[in-house]
Amino acid sequence: MALARLHGGPLDGQVLPLESPDLDQLILPFSDAQLVYDRAGEAANTGDADGPTEVPFRFAEEEQGYIPGDDHHPGA
Repeated sequence: MALARLHGGPLDGQVLPLESPDLDQLILPFSDAQLVYDRAGEAANTGDADGPTEVPFRFAEEEQGYIPGDDHHPGA
């Protein structure tokens, strides 16, 4: 199992399971927006006996999601 260690942004300090240690970017739902975290280094603890693999990710941006009542959204 691999873990993402998040740095910066609203999820600073959180550790999340990763589908793959090879991911370069995470896009996570957060309230009515999405948070983008970019890979910030190499994987650590990649051996068999040193615990789960950890990959650092740094906060990049927050993307606005659908806002109810937004007249500019096609489905509003």
